[in-house]
Amino acid sequence: MTVPPPEPSEPWPPRPAESGRRSIGGIRAVVIGACVVGVVAAVTVGVTKVAAPTNLAPPPGVSSEPPVGTFSHHHVVITLPADPASYLGIFARGVPDSYAPIASVANATGVRPNIALYYSGRYERFQSVFAVQVKDNGAVPFIQMEPSNINLAAIASGAFDTYLETFATDVANYGAKTGQGVIIGFGHEMNGFWYSWARRHTSPAVFVAAWRHVVNVFRQQGADDVTWLWTVNIIDRPSIPSPAPWWPGSSYVTWVGIDGYYFKPSWTFASLFGPTIKAVRALTFDPILIAETGAAPEAGKPAKIADLFAGVRAYGLLGFVWFNANAVRDWRLSNPAAIAAFARGAKTFKRPAS
Repeated sequence: MTVPPPEPSEPWPPRPAESGRRSIGGIRAVVIGACVVGVVAAVTVGVTKVAAPTNLAPPPGVSSEPPVGTFSHHHVVITLPADPASYLGIFARGVPDSYAPIASVANATGVRPNIALYYSGRYERFQSVFAVQVKDNGAVPFIQMEPSNINLAAIASGAFDTYLETFATDVANYGAKTGQGVIIGFGHEMNGFWYSWARRHTSPAVFVAAWRHVVNVFRQQGADDVTWLWTVNIIDRPSIPSPAPWWPGSSYVTWVGIDGYYFKPSWTFASLFGPTIKAVRALTFDPILIAETGAAPEAGKPAKIADLFAGVRAYGLLGFVWFNANAVRDWRLSNPAAIAAFARGAKTFKRPAS
């Protein structure tokens, strides 16, 4: 079995920001099965999110960001509700340059998401303007930080603290101004093998040290408005093992994220996510969010959407984030039957208590 390699992306440099590209990395959804010569019984598939230009300067309209240390002694503390079946998120191409792509999905489905996901790449500052747009649309910003081609030991040793401190200060400032929390992940799908920070490239011990250091820097800067989402890929032994070796400890994690996608009609929520949920529950009883998901057209998208909503409710999970893009498979909610299934399922969820 092979996984298409992720699109190369430039590393965070331990130096002042400069122009570059944002790698919005991601679906490396992996399926259960084995390869047989000439016959693929089940396929492990990776999806690379297309990189887009990014301005590494402060976002437009954010010219008065506070200096590092502003919130160190006056922490911004915001805790997101953790009600089961209450979060319905969207990723769509074009974010975080604009909220419009997510608004377009909302308009098409009649469902207003309450999580908006984007991927944060090379030395990219917190997207404050986009985060405000997210908040104004009744949603929570969800940022997956991607340390592509970085030696995570250098992160753990403090080589990137200036960048992290600035990011954390901006996040705390956003919380102080808006009263809104954020969800942040770091180095998602680390039990896979397609990312530089993941299995076969970086040891679990080094990953754990880097994760803890990132969380500690944010806490030192008073950014206690962050819900820390430790995001793993669905298990597909032996190529994608249990995420247990990468567990940083309950004091460093708020919620757990699981990424997985429906590729075939025979797949169900229980078969796709069940083994990974069981492995996570052996580590923690923290709330679980399906952090990336979608259904391929050939899997029977409307039926899988219904199964996704039912599975989240049956397992008592927080909800899910739908990856609304065409990448290796067309995951978009683009036909009437899929849109109708999504709208029906949304009615079975509740909004989180404020």
